[in-house]
Amino acid sequence: MQPLQGLTVVTLEHAIAAPFCTRQLADLGARVIKIERPGVGDFARGYDSRVKGLASHFVWTNRSKESLTLDLKHPGAAALLRRLIVEQADVLVQNLAPGAAARLGLGWERLSTLKPGLIVCDISGYGEDGPYRDKKAYDLLIQSESGFVSVTGGADEPAKAGNSIADIAAGMYAYSNILAALLQRGRTGTGRHIDVSMLEAMAEWMGYPLYYAFDGATPPPRAGAAHATIYPYGPFPAGDGGTVMLGLQNEREWVSFCEKVLLQPALATDPRFAGNAKRSAARSALRQIIVDSFAALSSAQVVERLEAAQIANARVNTMAEVWAHPQLKARERWREVGSPAGSIPALLPPGSWGGDAGEPRMDPIPALGQHTDAILAELGLGADQIAALRAEGAV
Repeated sequence: MQPLQGLTVVTLEHAIAAPFCTRQLADLGARVIKIERPGVGDFARGYDSRVKGLASHFVWTNRSKESLTLDLKHPGAAALLRRLIVEQADVLVQNLAPGAAARLGLGWERLSTLKPGLIVCDISGYGEDGPYRDKKAYDLLIQSESGFVSVTGGADEPAKAGNSIADIAAGMYAYSNILAALLQRGRTGTGRHIDVSMLEAMAEWMGYPLYYAFDGATPPPRAGAAHATIYPYGPFPAGDGGTVMLGLQNEREWVSFCEKVLLQPALATDPRFAGNAKRSAARSALRQIIVDSFAALSSAQVVERLEAAQIANARVNTMAEVWAHPQLKARERWREVGSPAGSIPALLPPGSWGGDAGEPRMDPIPALGQHTDAILAELGLGADQIAALRAEGAV
């Protein structure tokens, strides 16, 4: 039996942060009812058409959900949503603009009086109060506001992360807070209000550079794909045009690297490179030595030497290489999920599954409004009533 089986989550969500959170809940067996605008839906449905005509972001974050279309500006639709929450929901998740849910009568203050055991999780860019509350917040903007962009990229130009890390951070903190609230409710019987901001999630992830720059100290320099303060630790080209990522953590590994990888044991005692601080300060000279040494070797030969020396290393894989990664294949991490466009491969959620843990729920990605009639029928509406609401544009 899946851990959250029997729990119902209603979600007013769009884009990434809230959908990513609720997909984790669905993976654990929760029933997730996604409220979408009739005819349009979650705007992430239209980001691209890279997955058999479906949007890559939407495919990633919306499997195992039910899609219910409601125009919340229609009083009948809004009343139906409140009924659904009060009668069926254990958790409400929303990432509408701050204050929007409250204006719809779906804020914590009102809903907690109607259903004391309800857990309400609000996800926003900056939080539900404070001077930045109403400031627009997208992933790239929060990466910038949190300081992440200032320490990422090369020396001449900052860079953002290649995926939506601010959204992912907020979604995962919302997920863990909801799980904690469910445990607490099991002891007390009462619900909880959760206010998660993307800025606070990213600021937590920025703990190392924040403390490195403590009390006005210089922050870590931007070092591209290399480590900002440890060297050698980063990507190096091989003679065949490939790139190998390697990292040293201590002096024992430095000696082994010099002797078994570079085949230059004298470097281990070279005073220019005595200790990480000196190696990092002299990284330009040391990089040239490493590049010259690797120039006569293929990527595979470099990796072979690194493995023999027990030096941490990795390939700089393309997306195609990750799809075909032998470790993911060997650990049987791929599954197939349904979608409006047919079967699509999906990665098994991280963690251990099978046995007492059961399998994660990996049901199809919903078409827009696919479950509207069935969910409304659960609320007692007949076919004529549903047809009338549809004629009015309410669903």
